Amino acid sequence: MSASDPLVLGFDTSAAHCAAALLSGDRVLAVRAEEMGRGQAERLFPMLEEMLAGAGLRWPDVGRIGVGTGPGNFTGLRIAVAAARGLALGLGVPAVGVPTFAVIHARTPGPHLAVVPAPQGRLYAAAPGAAPELLEAEAAEARGLPLAFPPAPAALAEGIARAAAAQHGSEPPAPLYIRPPDAAPAREAPPVILDDA
Repeated sequence: MSASDPLVLGFDTSAAHCAAALLSGDRVLAVRAEEMGRGQAERLFPMLEEMLAGAGLRWPDVGRIGVGTGPGNFTGLRIAVAAARGLALGLGVPAVGVPTFAVIHARTPGPHLAVVPAPQGRLYAAAPGAAPELLEAEAAEARGLPLAFPPAPAALAEGIARAAAAQHGSEPPAPLYIRPPDAAPAREAPPVILDDA
C-alpha cells in the first residue's frame, strides 16, 4: 500500500447482511459478507476489526470510508451511516455515502433500470442520471429496460469501497430514503415534564 493509494474501508448493512471490503488503489485486500436478518449493529464493528487484523492493518491505517446509503432497511441504513460518521469523526478521515444504485450503474453497461427490492413486492428503481422512485414490479418491467439488481453483498461492499475511493465529496453520508417509514407516530401525548420550581 503506497501513500498515493490510501486504504479505503467500505461497508453496507442496507439489507439482510453485513458486508465490508478493504481496498488499496485497485487492489482488494479483504472482503467479508455475512447473511443476517438482524444483529448488524452488534456484528459490524467486530467484523471490521477482524478484517483489518486479518490484513495486518489497524484503524489508523484507514484513509477513507465508504458506506452504503441504500435504499433499503431503515434500521440497517441508520446503523451503517451512524458507524461511518462516527468512524470518520474519530479517525479524522472523510466518509462518503454511496447509494446502491451507483454500484449497480458502475457494474452494468448499456441502458438499464437499476432496481433494489422494496417491501410488499415493489422495487426501488433508478435509471442512470434519473431520480430514484418506488415502483410496482410490473411498472418497472413496463419501462422496457433490462432490470439490474444489486450484486451479492461482498461485491456490493467492494463496489462501495471503489466508489468511495473515486469520490471526493465533503457532505456527511446520509441514508437514501425513497418512502416514508412504516412506523407510526405515537398516539398518546408525550408526558408533561414538571418544573422543579
